[in-house]
Amino acid sequence: MVGVAVAAGLCLGFVWSVYPVATYTAPAVQVRPVVAPLAQRVNLRAPSVTAAAAPEFSSDAEDVFEVTGTPAQTQSPAWALFMLPLLGAVVGYFFKAASKPTRVELQPLQLQQVEYKTEDYSRIVMASTTAQKFTTDKSDAIFEEAKTLMPGGVSSPVRAFKSVGGNPIVFDRVKGPYCWDVDGNQYVDYVGSWGPAIVGHANDEVLDYLRQTLEKGTSFGAPGPLENVLAKMVIEAVPSVEMVRFTNSGTEACMGMLRLVRAFTNREKVIKFEGCYHGHADGFLVQAGSGVATLGLPDSPGVPAGATAGTLVAQYNDLASVEALLKSNDVAAVILEPVVGNSGFIPPTKEFLVGLRELTTKYGALLVFDEVMTGFRIAYGCAQSYFGVTPDVTTMGKVIGGGLPVGAYGGRKDIMALVAPAGPMYQAGTLSGNPLAMAAGIKTLEILKRPGSYEHLDKITKRLIEGILDAGREAGHAVCGGHISGMFGLFFCEGPVNNYKDATKSDTKKFAKWHRMMLERGVYLAPSQFEAGFTSLAHTEADIDRTIAVAREVMKQL
Repeated sequence: MVGVAVAAGLCLGFVWSVYPVATYTAPAVQVRPVVAPLAQRVNLRAPSVTAAAAPEFSSDAEDVFEVTGTPAQTQSPAWALFMLPLLGAVVGYFFKAASKPTRVELQPLQLQQVEYKTEDYSRIVMASTTAQKFTTDKSDAIFEEAKTLMPGGVSSPVRAFKSVGGNPIVFDRVKGPYCWDVDGNQYVDYVGSWGPAIVGHANDEVLDYLRQTLEKGTSFGAPGPLENVLAKMVIEAVPSVEMVRFTNSGTEACMGMLRLVRAFTNREKVIKFEGCYHGHADGFLVQAGSGVATLGLPDSPGVPAGATAGTLVAQYNDLASVEALLKSNDVAAVILEPVVGNSGFIPPTKEFLVGLRELTTKYGALLVFDEVMTGFRIAYGCAQSYFGVTPDVTTMGKVIGGGLPVGAYGGRKDIMALVAPAGPMYQAGTLSGNPLAMAAGIKTLEILKRPGSYEHLDKITKRLIEGILDAGREAGHAVCGGHISGMFGLFFCEGPVNNYKDATKSDTKKFAKWHRMMLERGVYLAPSQFEAGFTSLAHTEADIDRTIAVAREVMKQL
C-alpha cells in the first residue's frame, strides 16, 4: 500500500508541477454609476470590492460594471520532479485548490440583477448635496462666453434667469430625477427639461431603444415604421385624435393647427386666452404669458399688426368673456391650454371646459386643446381624458418625444383630411417623424402606460406642493398653489389664482429670492414665477421629503 501511495504521489506531483498554476491579482470591482454605500452592499463574489468615489457619476456613464485585475501565470519549477512524492501530491492538491484562477465576468445586462432600494439611493445622493460647497465659477465662465456667441447666451430666453436674476447654471449631465452642473453641484430637478423628462432623465429603457434605432441612422427624410407605431399609440390614447401629423416642435404643431382650423372653417379669427402660450409663431404672440415678458398687441417687435389682427383674447376661466367674442365675430376656433402652465400653474374649472365645448358647438367654431405641456403629462389620454371634455383638434409635444425634438397635431378625420398631401392645406418638415424622436416617444409612452405610473406622479406631487405650502404658511408667507398629476405650481400671494391677472399679484421679487436660495441648496426649480413645475416617475418620496426640508429652511429665511 505504501508503494502504491508513493507511486501515486510521484505521478500527482509530476502532473501538478508541470501544469501552469495561475495566480490572480484580486480584482477591484468598480461599480458605476452607483454610489459607494450601495456598492458595498452588492455581492459580486470577488475577493475585494471597491466603489467609485461617491457621489460622482462617471462622465461617460454607461450602466456597466468594470472589472480590473491582471492574471499572471507562474512557470512550473523543474526540480518538482525530485520532491518527495507523497508530499508533492498533498501540497500540490491543496495549492491548486487554493490558487485556482478567480474570474469575475459581469456583462452590462447584469446591472438589472443588482438590487438596491431606490429610497436609500435617493437619500445618499441628496445628503451629499448639502455637504458640498456651492460654486458657479465654471458655469459663469461658460455663460460669459456664450453671450458672445448667442443672443443673451442661450438658445431659449427663459433659460437666461432674467426673471430671477443671476447667471444660469450650465448643466453637465442628468440622470433620473437629478442634474449636475459643470461645477459639480448636484440638484434634484423639478423642471425636467420643461416637461419631457416624465420617466426620468436618461431612462435606461429609453436609451437602450435609442441606441438600437441610432444604428439604423439618425434621419431618413422618408417614411419610417416607427412613425406608424407612435401614431397608433397616440390615436388609441387621445379621445380627439383620429389622425395625426408629426412635426419638430410644439410651435410647429400650433402653426399647422392654426392654418388647419382656418382652412376647415373658412374663417380667419381665433380666440386665445390671456397668459396662454402657443409657441412663438406671429399669430400667437398676443398676451402670451411667460413666453413673452410683457403683454401687448403684438407682444414682440417684428410681428406685423396684420399677423395678430385675427387673434382675439379672452380671460381664462371666464365663459362670459368667450361668448361675448363668439357673438360678435365669425370665429374659426377657440384655442387654449386646458391646464395653464405658462402663467404658472393654473387649473381650469370643470364648468369652464364643459362650457367651452358647448359654446364652440353653438357658434360653429372648433375647440382646440394645446396639450404640448399637458399631453400624457397629467393623464395617459391627456387633459381631455382627465377632464372628460373632447376637443376637435389637439396639439402635442414634449412628452411624446421622450426628450427629443417633436411636435404633433391631430383631430377628427374630416378635419385632418385637409392636410397635404391628402388635402390642400400645406405643411411640411425636413426632420418631421425623425426616427430617434419616434423611438424615444414610443418607449416613454410604453413606460407611462404601465399600472401605477400616474398614481405615483399624483402621490409625490401632492406631497411636494402641500409640503412647500405648509412650509410657507408656517413661516408667515402668503402662498398658494396646486397640482394635477405630475404638474404643479406655487405663487407668493393669497389665492385662488384663476387667470393671468390673478397670477400677476404674486410677489416676483420674493420668488426670485426663493429660487436662488433653493438652487444653492440643491433644488432646481423653473427660473420664472410664471412657469409650471414637473415631477417624474424617477422622483421618490425621499426626494420630496428632502425638498420640503430645504423649502422649510428657506421659507424661514425669506
